[in-house]
Amino acid sequence: MKLSVIVTLKKEVLDPQGKVIQQTIGNMGIKNVSNIRQGKYFELEINEKNYEMAKSKAEDICKRLLANLVIEDFKIINN
Repeated sequence: MKLSVIVTLKKEVLDPQGKVIQQTIGNMGIKNVSNIRQGKYFELEINEKNYEMAKSKAEDICKRLLANLVIEDFKIINN
């Protein structure tokens, strides 16, 4: 089963890289972008037919490796 994982900084955590990207977009002449937050994207292939079991394994991977739960949130998407 293929799952996607999106890891982003929590809303209350300052995102300096997102700010730099936003400033660069403004410098490119695009003025109607008001906020950008950057993150990480992962695709996982899990050898599991049951979605709940695959999601549980993906959550374990996120909590133990892919996301820093102190400052990051993650979302799992079924492809």
